[in-house]
Amino acid sequence: MTEDGLGRRETMTVPESMGGKRIDVVISSMSGDHSRSFVQKLLESGAVTVDGEVCREKKHKVDVGSVIEIDVPEPERITVEAEDIPLDIVYEDDDVLVVDKPAGMVVHPAPGNYSGTLVNALMYHCGDSLSSINGVIRPGIVHRIDKDTSGLLMVAKNDRAHGVLSRQLADHSLTRRYRAIVYNNIKEDEGTIDRPIGRDPANRLRNAVTDANSRRAVTHYRVLERFGDFTLIEAQLETGRTHQIRVHMAYIKHPLLGDDLYGPRKKRPGVHRQMLHAGVLGFVHPSTGEYMEFSSPLPEDFRAVLEKLRKRDAGRTYGKDSL
Repeated sequence: MTEDGLGRRETMTVPESMGGKRIDVVISSMSGDHSRSFVQKLLESGAVTVDGEVCREKKHKVDVGSVIEIDVPEPERITVEAEDIPLDIVYEDDDVLVVDKPAGMVVHPAPGNYSGTLVNALMYHCGDSLSSINGVIRPGIVHRIDKDTSGLLMVAKNDRAHGVLSRQLADHSLTRRYRAIVYNNIKEDEGTIDRPIGRDPANRLRNAVTDANSRRAVTHYRVLERFGDFTLIEAQLETGRTHQIRVHMAYIKHPLLGDDLYGPRKKRPGVHRQMLHAGVLGFVHPSTGEYMEFSSPLPEDFRAVLEKLRKRDAGRTYGKDSL
């Protein structure tokens, strides 16, 4: 790798093990510092050459021995404001931070919503100690959970740690287990949904199980408790597609309780969001190599819904607030 005056230039030669693979896969794998989405943006901008020729096609297959050069721009100055928002920090060291996110908090800013997010809070707490790999809007963010999903996520505090954690995300070695309440009775005790997920062609706000422009998605689930017309499950992600658990459970006719996007729009008293909680997160520490696992208790609103279901199942009346 060589440095130039504007950002930096990275040079790599395609080894035999990478011959015939997509260029975005090769660059993200060999650099260790760049996510696939970031590499694709570099390709689109014309910042990547193969044997001296500009390459903009992310699906381009590279040959063994080809020389790839990438002009990586300097990270943009972060314009998102730091905000003194309380954080529930489960673990923190010089490399990584584990946060228990409440339901209702957006992870990173988006157009029209540049305040009150987890990133705003992280910037206040960490200052400049966040990785820059995912740019100005998502400093330190390795993975995300939906606004109305509660629970654990990890944050990288430097680029090296981000690269290591991103590789674990890519090779499916992270542990991510969720609790969810879903509609209808799941008869089997456990199962696996292995169906690709992509953008729903009928609704750009949704994802769907589809064979068109999709990526493989695998969700394992097991039943924890049954309530007749609802079921409490634990879902474990093998892959991490957007809305994966919500899409997969809706696909097998067990949408999440409170999920207006993928489930019934009927409002249930006391249910104000999808009943999904990221309860367990495990990863190999980027510096020590030690496996670490963290857990988060169910939040109050989730426990309240479970208590209603248990009381109803026990034959007690619950009046107008009954699910």
